[in-house]
Amino acid sequence: MKVLALTFILVAGGGSLYAQSPETIKIEGLQVILEGRSGKIQVVNFWATWCAPCVKELPLLERLNGTRSDVEVSLVSVDLDRDPNPDKIHRYVERKRLRSKIYILDERGPGTWIGKIDKGWSGAIPATLVVNPRNGKRRFVEGQLQEGEIEKVIEEVK
Repeated sequence: MKVLALTFILVAGGGSLYAQSPETIKIEGLQVILEGRSGKIQVVNFWATWCAPCVKELPLLERLNGTRSDVEVSLVSVDLDRDPNPDKIHRYVERKRLRSKIYILDERGPGTWIGKIDKGWSGAIPATLVVNPRNGKRRFVEGQLQEGEIEKVIEEVK
């Protein structure tokens, strides 16, 4: 009976045990996400599978996603600019069992869209945008986040 109950829990409610399926998105769709219709603070991280500092900070963002109900974490892969095949991203997300919302940005030529995220962004990754949709405050951080830093940024936009 215990095995049957565990099986039911894993099948019916165990979605959090598995990786998210990445969704391909254009810059206009990303801008809608930044509006934060859920009312939660949006933490949007731009990363790539080939970027060592990006990969190093993913566990920090995953912990944030799992511990803060007032925050919505979105991980935006910019891999397609270098490699038009999204399978590598899908495999990476599944292997690492990432549970934050995962988007694959389907845009080429970063110079055409980075200014739409933040006018001061050089285009370097990792980069993280924190937006509070309730008061309009935004903070952009270019470079790898360190332990405790993202929490300070969230407090700044409250």
